[in-house]
Amino acid sequence: MVFIAMFLLYLQAYSLSVDFSVAQEEEVKIEVVHMPEECTKKSKKGDMLNAHYDGFLAKDGSKIYCSRSDNKGHPKWFVLGVGQVIKGLDIGMMGMCPGEKRKVTVPPSLGFGKLGKDKVPPNSTLIFEIELYTVARGPRSAESFQEIDLNKDRSLSQDEVSEYMKKEFEKGGNKRDQSFYDAIIADVFRKNDHNGDGFISAKEYNVYEHDEL
Repeated sequence: MVFIAMFLLYLQAYSLSVDFSVAQEEEVKIEVVHMPEECTKKSKKGDMLNAHYDGFLAKDGSKIYCSRSDNKGHPKWFVLGVGQVIKGLDIGMMGMCPGEKRKVTVPPSLGFGKLGKDKVPPNSTLIFEIELYTVARGPRSAESFQEIDLNKDRSLSQDEVSEYMKKEFEKGGNKRDQSFYDAIIADVFRKNDHNGDGFISAKEYNVYEHDEL
């Protein structure tokens, strides 16, 4: 399920990240706003998630982040539980079903702590409204590489990546026009095809070697 491990590189520039050295004394409050009738899998640490979320300051409701605008309208891809988002979101999105919506309240110690960041003042409690679309196997999965590699030559072509991405988006009911896929694939290969041969090798697929994460 995870060509998106590479697709993550395209979106990761918009990630909310933070130093988690602050003490984790308080708890995340999770409110389920909508639960789908069927839940075939629940999110766990190491899964790749695709979600839209808006972030607000609890004290006055002012918006600090919106994936629909800050992320060029794309749902955000990230690996759960490895620090690619603030710790409160890592906690607040555990055990979540595709199609589920949650309201997650994050205390300062699990958000941006005593220092704050950008639009977030120091010691701020945050509220996130989250809609999860997809739960997929995490990056560096041999199974996912093999699933994308249709001709089993241990390298991924643009056609193979495109076919896989279309299939995964359509599974979640998110069919897009070809220009959407073309733009993303061009950027994925620009960032991952390090030797410029037009293919992504098994070694290049190891996304955790990249600074963008």
